[in-house]
Amino acid sequence: MPRAPCGRDREDHRLPEDYPQFLDELEAQVRRARLRATRAANTELLILYWTLGHSLLERQRVHGWGSKVVDQLARDLRSEFPHMRGLSRRNLFYMRSFADAWPRK
Repeated sequence: MPRAPCGRDREDHRLPEDYPQFLDELEAQVRRARLRATRAANTELLILYWTLGHSLLERQRVHGWGSKVVDQLARDLRSEFPHMRGLSRRNLFYMRSFADAWPRK
């Protein structure tokens, strides 16, 4: 990806000699932190999806909840969290299947 001009792309006598290396180090730190944040967010979403699926699975087993309840649950969750993706009826059933396939040990 083309970079904007900086100390390593053009000669600028006002910048310290080690500026390009310093910039490289900072860029690497930013990339590592962003990767760690993405991994943490993905882990939390997987835990959330499993937990939602497990809760739904248990309610269906114990109380005999059917698809009408899941339909309403999907509508209510999307209403409460309108900017969050993944809370559709279909995805709730996927979460249920996920929890069923990977039970807690």
